[in-house]
Amino acid sequence: MILPGKTLGLIGGGQLGRMFTMAARNMDYRVTVLDPDPLSPAAEFASGHLNTAYTHPISMEEMATTCAAITTEFENAPAEVLTALANRTTVRPSGSAVAIAQDREQEKGFFKRHGFPVGPFAMIKSADDIEAALSVVKLPAVLKTARFGYDGKGQARIANRAELEATLAEWKFPPCILEEFISLKLEISIVLARAADGEISVFPVAENQHVNGVLDITIAPARISESLAAQASEIAKKLAVELSYVGVLAVEFFITADDNLLINEIAPRPHNSGHYTIDACRSSQFEQQVRVLCGLPLGDATQHSAAVMLNLLGDIWRGPDKKNAPDWQAVLKHPGAHLHLYGKREARAGRKMGHVTVCDTNLDSALNVALQIKRELQAAK
Repeated sequence: MILPGKTLGLIGGGQLGRMFTMAARNMDYRVTVLDPDPLSPAAEFASGHLNTAYTHPISMEEMATTCAAITTEFENAPAEVLTALANRTTVRPSGSAVAIAQDREQEKGFFKRHGFPVGPFAMIKSADDIEAALSVVKLPAVLKTARFGYDGKGQARIANRAELEATLAEWKFPPCILEEFISLKLEISIVLARAADGEISVFPVAENQHVNGVLDITIAPARISESLAAQASEIAKKLAVELSYVGVLAVEFFITADDNLLINEIAPRPHNSGHYTIDACRSSQFEQQVRVLCGLPLGDATQHSAAVMLNLLGDIWRGPDKKNAPDWQAVLKHPGAHLHLYGKREARAGRKMGHVTVCDTNLDSALNVALQIKRELQAAK
C-alpha cells in the first residue's frame, strides 16, 4: 500500500492526466508528469514535469527511481516503456494490457478469442486482403486504422468497394480493420476500477451521443432497462478479469435495434464518458485511479445525482483566431452546472477544451439544462 506523501508517476499530460493529478494532489501525493508538451495541462498541477519524449532514457530512469507507482492517461503511451518501468516499480495498468487496447487487431482478436460479443470485422493490410475482407463484412462498413485513431480520426464510412479501395490508397495502406455498419439504438459505456486483489467497482452505465465521431453528450444513468445495464456490467467485469487488468478501464458498447450488446472498444484509462463521476458520484473515476495505483481500498462508485455531461470543443471559442473564450455566464447561471476547463492555451475546432456536468435530482431536468447551455454557447460563437 502506497500512502499519501509518496510520488506517483504519470505518462501523458493531457486533460485526463490533469484530472488524475488533481485527485492525487488532493490526497497529498506528489505527481511527476512525463510529457513532451511544454504546456501540458497536467503539469500545471504536478509537482514535477519531465518535458521529454516518453522513451527518453534519462526521464525513464528518473521515473523508475523516484516514483512509487506509475500509470498512464492515454492508450497510445508506448507499451514497451510501461513494461520496462514495471521491472523497477509498480505500474498499473500493465504494458501488455495497454498494448492490446492500442491496437484494434489485437483488441478485436482478444474479444473474439474470449467469446465477447462483437460485430463482423476483418483486417486489411494490403490490397490482397480486400476480397477476403468483403466476404466476411457486408457493406456499408466503417474502415479504421489499426493504431492511433481516436475521436473519429483514422476512420471513414465505406459505402462500396470503390470507396474502400480509394480510401486505402489515399491512406497508403496502413493496417486497417473493416467493421460492418451496425444499425444502433444506442451507444453506452461502462467505467470500472479493478484492484490488484481482484476487487471490482463499477460506475453506473452511461449513455453517449456523438457528433462527427467525438463524444458530445453523456447521460448518466443511461436510459436503458435494469437488466440490460446489469448485462453490460457483467460483460465489462468479465473482460477486466480475462485481461488480468489492474486500473481504471472503460468499455464502450453498441446496443443494436433488437437490444443486443456488442463491444465496440476498450480504453485502459479513465474515459471522457466518465467525467460525470467527478460531480455526481461518491468517488470519481480519477480518485479510483489513484486508489488502484496505490493499492488502497476502492472508493464507492454510487451515483448520488442524475447527471448530463457536455463536452466543450474549441469550435465554440470566438474570433477568427479563436482567442476569445465563450461567455461562461451561459453555464454559471445554472446552480447545478459544474464547469471544468482543461487549461489548454490554444483552441481549435474539434479540440476538447473542457466539459460541463449538470447535476439534478431529475435526469430530464439535467438534460434540458445541458441542452440549453449547448444552444447558448453555440449561438454566441
